[in-house]
Amino acid sequence: MPSSNGPRHAKQSKSSQRPSSLKRKRTEEGLSSLIQRVEDLDLKETFKSFTDLPLSEPTSSGLSSSHYKTLTDIQSRAISHALKGRDILGAAKTGSGKTLAFLVPVLENLYRKKWADYDGLGALILSPTRELAIQIFEVLRKVGRYHNFSAGLVIGGKSLREEQERLGRMNILVCTPGRMLQHLDQTALFETNNLQMLVLDEADRILDMGFQKTVDAIIGHLPKERQTLLFSATQTKRVSDLARLSLQDPEYVAVHETASSATPSTLQQHYVIIPVPQKLDVLWSFIRSNLKMKAIVFLSSGKQVRFVYESFRHMQPGIPLMHLHGRQKQGGRLDITTKFSQAKHAVLFATDVAARGLDFPAVDWVIQLDCPEDADTYIHRVGRTARYERDGRAVLFLDPSEEKGMLQRLEQKKVQVERINIKANKQQSVKSQLQNMCFKDPELKYLGQKAFISYVKSVYVQKDKEIFNLKELKLEDFAHSLGLPGAPRIKFIKGDDTKERKNAPRASIYASSDEDSSEEGDKKAKKDEPRVRTKYDRMFERQNQDVLAGHYSKLINDDGTLVDHTKNKVAVGEGDDDDEFLSVKRRYDAGDDDLDVGGDSSEDEEDESDDKKDIKTVHLDGRDPLFVDSNRRKKMLKSKKKLLKFKGKGTKLVFDDEGNAHEMYEMEDEEQFKAQGDAKDQKAQFLAEETERTRQADMEDKEVARQKRREKKEKRKARERELLAEEEAEERVEQLVPYENEDEGQFSPSEPEVEAPRPSKKQKVRVQEPDESQEVSKFKRGKRSTPKEPQIQTLEDLESLATGLLG
Repeated sequence: MPSSNGPRHAKQSKSSQRPSSLKRKRTEEGLSSLIQRVEDLDLKETFKSFTDLPLSEPTSSGLSSSHYKTLTDIQSRAISHALKGRDILGAAKTGSGKTLAFLVPVLENLYRKKWADYDGLGALILSPTRELAIQIFEVLRKVGRYHNFSAGLVIGGKSLREEQERLGRMNILVCTPGRMLQHLDQTALFETNNLQMLVLDEADRILDMGFQKTVDAIIGHLPKERQTLLFSATQTKRVSDLARLSLQDPEYVAVHETASSATPSTLQQHYVIIPVPQKLDVLWSFIRSNLKMKAIVFLSSGKQVRFVYESFRHMQPGIPLMHLHGRQKQGGRLDITTKFSQAKHAVLFATDVAARGLDFPAVDWVIQLDCPEDADTYIHRVGRTARYERDGRAVLFLDPSEEKGMLQRLEQKKVQVERINIKANKQQSVKSQLQNMCFKDPELKYLGQKAFISYVKSVYVQKDKEIFNLKELKLEDFAHSLGLPGAPRIKFIKGDDTKERKNAPRASIYASSDEDSSEEGDKKAKKDEPRVRTKYDRMFERQNQDVLAGHYSKLINDDGTLVDHTKNKVAVGEGDDDDEFLSVKRRYDAGDDDLDVGGDSSEDEEDESDDKKDIKTVHLDGRDPLFVDSNRRKKMLKSKKKLLKFKGKGTKLVFDDEGNAHEMYEMEDEEQFKAQGDAKDQKAQFLAEETERTRQADMEDKEVARQKRREKKEKRKARERELLAEEEAEERVEQLVPYENEDEGQFSPSEPEVEAPRPSKKQKVRVQEPDESQEVSKFKRGKRSTPKEPQIQTLEDLESLATGLLG
């Protein structure tokens, strides 16, 4: 029987293994042919559809099921270079499909390298905003649905602990820079040593001052041998930025660089000259006249967004209103973007958090209520409409002081805008309504004050002063247009005024105040009022300024001769030469030791004999003796604070192993320091050594954390094994108890079997007292036993024992 069954089972196993082996062989052949097609790819050739590219079957299936068929210009040029493994700087207009231009190479390169879960993180995609990161992740899920890669979304506003548990198993991560750096610093099991690709979407925004330190820290954790892809509508070309990313011979792909405009051709761009106090009136009139539209209104700060949203919502324009800014919680921001994407008619008030990369379908208008900080921000704002060759319109509101400078910046970036005028008969003023609402609602008034301050601050901090000039804005009228009774006080504006007043001459201040009072007709009243006298006024009004102190008589010239005091007294009144005044030095008497002043000093000794009697010498630690020759010096001896400059600096001594004392902080010899090389080179070397030391320490800490986790896991498994062994031993004992009783002859089938209680871990010692039933059973079995005397515990027991003995 066994011989007959053996071959039959062998045939079944061979037949079951044959399809899997054939499938594996087919997959390997397809992978090798795909690699060969990528190597034979001609970079000069232009491709029109995704089927023309050498893509894997899972990627092609994901693209076709997501309805992506034709290639855009940036996709046809960038994907071919990226498949070859080259670094790319991609620049194209907004809405031209840059997301697929880097997602397809990420999936393909990891697929060709047979990337699996145990290989760790293979691709890292950085995005400047959370909304853009969510959008990239959704596209990645659609296109890569047939791949076996694990992908994760790491953004702020979510639980850090949950992300830490899942982070080590991810192959592709889409993240924001801040949260990514937090995981790199705090998550011990998260490693990036095997990273293959780094992608920066909106690269110019990520590499600017806002994210500079964060991105530098992230790049410090990543390996240098990697493929780097940078994409943006306004690409950076600065050498410093590219050097920070360690790009290796990057390919600059700019498909619209030769175009006549940096914005889509289907976009109609206009600007309107409106003073700042009239902007809300024009915006309200525009919304009321276009109720069947989908528009985004950009403002410069989140507090302005909230005030405009709350005030317009109270006035009920007849169209759904939404607002989006960076201070909202993550769940609320996600709900707002979803609702606005699905809405047919709506107005979204937003900051620049919605200006980059977000794909809102069918946006009709982009209204820039506040002037953008530069031309790049303008290009990204208007890119929310006219996407994928659809029509769109954009309007820019400019103050008269901002017109000239902003138009010049737009011309430099190949942005063409036309000026339009607003019909006066269609304008509606909301100033009275806002004042009424602010009077009744203190919270709305508070929001208005914060909106005013944030707008002024946003103008004040701008670098381009040709466009943003705070002094030319009518801030008082702007405050009234917000419904406020007056302009709130702003500290930094007041500080500039006080600085100018402080630097102005005192006489001109008094003169200007006199002129103002004469204009008002109150000149006599101003003269009668007492002025505030400062310490400088009192100093210049001081009497007896020519009476000099006693130490003035102890001055000598450079040549050692004594100063003629009569000449000096005359010179004080008439004005002395500068050379003679600057050549004066002070002389101290040093007790018995005479100073070598040159010339005859016999007459001086007789004149100064009286002064030497009053001089006292005070010896201070670590310094030369201090001569007290005036009342000021006597008072100084009572002040510890003033004596500090005459005392030596404190030194802290430490002892080495041999017992020799030396200062704790010893300065290096300057010649030896210079001999080691340039100071900048030494600084760079020191920083490199410290960086390496901290990196090694970080690796050791991570290794210690891993070791502790392993030990904890092994201890837990050992404890579980011990408990399991104890339970098995107890079961064996329970099974052996009946058979042991049979051997002793104490077991009878008629007696009921009593199940032994399960022993606990901590054994308790109990003293079992004999009861009558046990004694009866023993006598029945034929065994003779002597009854034990009852234990005497109470007085009744003693009495019963005594009666038994007597009876």
